[in-house]
Amino acid sequence: MDKFQYVRRMEQRLQLRQVDRRQFMRGVLATGMTVSAATLLADRAIAATPKKGGSMIAGIGHGGTTEQLNPGQISAGFLIPLSLGMNGFLTAIDADSNVQPSLAKSWEASPDASVWTFELRDGVEFHNGRTVTAEDVIASINFHRGEGSTSTGAPLLAGVKELRADGPQTIVFELEGGNADFPAILSDYRFAILPAEGDSIDWQSGIGCGAYQLKDFQPGISADLVRHVNHWNPDVAHVDEWKLLVLLDTTARMAALSAGSVDLADKVDPKTAKFVSRDPNVTLHSVAGTQHYSFPMLTNSAPFDDNNIRQAIKWGIDRQELVDKILLGYGEVGNDHPIGSGQKYFNPELEQKTFDPDKARYFLKQAGLDSLDVELSSSDAAFPGAVDAATLISNSAAKCGINVSVKREPNDGYWSEVWTKKPWCASYWAGRPVEDLMFSLAFQSGVAWNESLWSHEKFDKILVEARAELDTDKRRQMYGEMQDIVANQGGVAIPMFASYVFATRPSVGTPEKFGSNLDLDGSSFMERWWKAE
Repeated sequence: MDKFQYVRRMEQRLQLRQVDRRQFMRGVLATGMTVSAATLLADRAIAATPKKGGSMIAGIGHGGTTEQLNPGQISAGFLIPLSLGMNGFLTAIDADSNVQPSLAKSWEASPDASVWTFELRDGVEFHNGRTVTAEDVIASINFHRGEGSTSTGAPLLAGVKELRADGPQTIVFELEGGNADFPAILSDYRFAILPAEGDSIDWQSGIGCGAYQLKDFQPGISADLVRHVNHWNPDVAHVDEWKLLVLLDTTARMAALSAGSVDLADKVDPKTAKFVSRDPNVTLHSVAGTQHYSFPMLTNSAPFDDNNIRQAIKWGIDRQELVDKILLGYGEVGNDHPIGSGQKYFNPELEQKTFDPDKARYFLKQAGLDSLDVELSSSDAAFPGAVDAATLISNSAAKCGINVSVKREPNDGYWSEVWTKKPWCASYWAGRPVEDLMFSLAFQSGVAWNESLWSHEKFDKILVEARAELDTDKRRQMYGEMQDIVANQGGVAIPMFASYVFATRPSVGTPEKFGSNLDLDGSSFMERWWKAE
């Protein structure tokens, strides 16, 4: 272990209170570090130590009055952290996007990854005091399976052939084929372990086994939670009480943060990020990850049922302009598929689309047209700056013979009345830590969240094959081909990947590293953050 590693290890031990300040100073001074430098490190480590107690309010830029606690219908920025905070899951994704044990203390797979056996922790309690058993796990997973399931998570479990208990604490999953990513799938925020009830589960009562217990839930308005005192993991859930407050309007959300009415706020508009950062009582955070902004075209509606039209539109978007003017540098150019440049199987060899009027006009001619008139629905409920982004797309497309009429939709009801309803609209995705999850949720034929209603037989075939393939090089080739198919034949324009930009007040204590798979520290801020003052 070199000098840097030793000091870092000592710093981590001080944060975990495995050494006291005196032991820390003595250890790092022995490496030759100056007293002032060692003191600074000690102060930083102590400041980064989670504290128990207090209450905090999170301002969330998503939510609707039609939302419910049904785990199969959970989506987006309000219900996701609520689910992760109040519910327990077999596995979890850490800040490095690795799969970690949670309610399942361990698991093992057959050599072909088609049979997975999970062992539950002992003594895990629901909020009503009842012990979590294998029966609850089976009922909770089966809730998302079968022909009668309406769960949006059903596609992720389509490969589960059989699910059975092998004793009160052991669950065995038999899959139709191998799935190297199966433990990661079970971390999905929909697959909460809830109390078994009859032939199903009790989701209506709001009883979970997570770190926080739900006290009040008002859809589209707020949720109040208190720490579950008998939670199995004492190293999480530092705050006594949390309130999640829906603030759809970006200006109102930032004003509430500045005034101290909320302790943290998500979805900071890059256009105002510089001004937000000037507030001495606000800290701005930017985390690069899998989040991407998309413009889905319904492929069952003319003219978007013609891939030549879709390709013309994609080549008619000035992606760099969107990154420069909408993201203001908080992100990077996208290439019409949902896999981020930092992900394991990202395809760097795929031709990067740029603004090219000649190619756009070429594809228009292939569709038998010299010009095109279309409407693009947008709202800042989709993402900060979505209306401005639509206007920029309209401006660049006009140079290609594509006349885009931008329709500004109301924020309220956008996700229920516009998304997947209007032929072309603005949207966003947090992305997923592994490629299979993202492709299965949003691009597989017939799945509920396939926002362009796109279908492609070869894509579906490769998706199943890649899931079962254990050879890394072969998987990389398969996922690379799927990115090509989605980019050049799919129904969604994905011109930019946006960093997660959020803000906190001095009252919020945060870890050094944030999760990048979802906004607000992997949407696990309630478990990971603490009251700092």
